[in-house]
Amino acid sequence: MMAGDSIDMTDAGSIDSDAVSEPTVSSTDDRDGLTFPRLAREPRLSDKVATLLLETIVSRGLQPGERLPSERELGDQFGVSRTVIREAVRALVAKGVIDARVGSGLRVAAVDSSAVSEAMRLFLRASTLDYPRVHEVRAMLEVEIAGLAAERATDADIERMREASERMEAVEDVEAAALSDVEFHRAIARATQNDLHLLLLDSVGDALVQIRRSNLMAGSREDAIEAHREILDRIAARDRDGARDAMERHLRNVADHWRRWSEEQG
Repeated sequence: MMAGDSIDMTDAGSIDSDAVSEPTVSSTDDRDGLTFPRLAREPRLSDKVATLLLETIVSRGLQPGERLPSERELGDQFGVSRTVIREAVRALVAKGVIDARVGSGLRVAAVDSSAVSEAMRLFLRASTLDYPRVHEVRAMLEVEIAGLAAERATDADIERMREASERMEAVEDVEAAALSDVEFHRAIARATQNDLHLLLLDSVGDALVQIRRSNLMAGSREDAIEAHREILDRIAARDRDGARDAMERHLRNVADHWRRWSEEQG
């Protein structure tokens, strides 16, 4: 399909805006009182359109930059008003699925890894997830990542890990040390040769920066440096199990430092 071609969405089906689901009647036999059927809440019409648009984009394998029908054409194809189409388009624009720009119409958006990571960061900042839950996910990711890095790391990957580890050893500033700590773990994720590992690690990374700062200020620096050396040695030796064990010990130690620091803060 050429980028300039208009896409027929009619196979997505038109929507009957007057359709109402039949109420669901409770099967409970209540002989002592009168019961009424529970009405199922119907999705908004614009939500239905957004869902069908997304399904069509995915099922047809539409590529970033491909043009979609205009709002008027979509309204005709779905059998709904342009107001409904605009609401559906706004929802998909907010999700990063569609680009809507004056003069260029509607196009499939290019979703890159930074957008995915940023969405996860925003979720973690706004959520009530506590540190132990975030750490649990981090440990699950990084132990496996360390093992894969031991199997797949290139000489250049190992050199990047070594440079990040040595930078952390060389600096005294807590902020600089925390950033070098982050880069060491990111270098390990890169060494898996799987971009998804780095994307997932970056997604929880921001939530752990303050943990790193607090632990370093509380005296975890030497423990972290020693742990990094051990992890690096095991990866460089192509020792998958040893790398996993070293990372697991390191993260367990990180959690212990955080717990002690939290208790001291009251």
